[in-house]
Amino acid sequence: MNIILLGPPGAGKGTQAARLIQDRGMVQLSTGDMLREAQAAGTPLGEKVKDIMARGDLVTDQIVIDLIAEKLEAGAEGGFIFDGFPRTLAQADALGELLAAKGETLDKVIQLKADDEVLVKRVVNRAAEAVAAGGKARADDNAEAMRTRLFNYYRDTGPLIGYYHAKGLLTALDGLGEIDAVAAAVKAALDA
Repeated sequence: MNIILLGPPGAGKGTQAARLIQDRGMVQLSTGDMLREAQAAGTPLGEKVKDIMARGDLVTDQIVIDLIAEKLEAGAEGGFIFDGFPRTLAQADALGELLAAKGETLDKVIQLKADDEVLVKRVVNRAAEAVAAGGKARADDNAEAMRTRLFNYYRDTGPLIGYYHAKGLLTALDGLGEIDAVAAAVKAALDA
């Protein structure tokens, strides 16, 4: 089973992906992780990624698709979780074409919904807890940065909700519930 986890930053996608990995043997394809792995591997594609990122440029959709294609070649018994990709309609089309070319399908898209102000409070509290524990807060762990991240998410990724709904693949769930309750809702959606 191949799925996409959609949701704003802080909605619990990473937490739920970890559960799916543990419970179903799925492989999480996180764009950020794949880019870091490619750089570290020193492959020709990894060197290309390293050069682009060293210049501060954004990696093209085609490079991300190429990285995903490499991962699909390796296979995953439980299927794949796409996390952080696609972010745009063009990327969604490219992913659909890639999956079709590999004889794969996209089975479900789980949208984890969350109230924006709750997400902002989570980030501010996380920063305060880090400082209180003697650590440092991440530079983007503040209300203003989080609101910017949320704006960018809705602007860029919002159209995917309608796109996947029209394809009959979208299930929207409350991402702010208790972790086990959200995991149970995800499981029910995937097993439906």
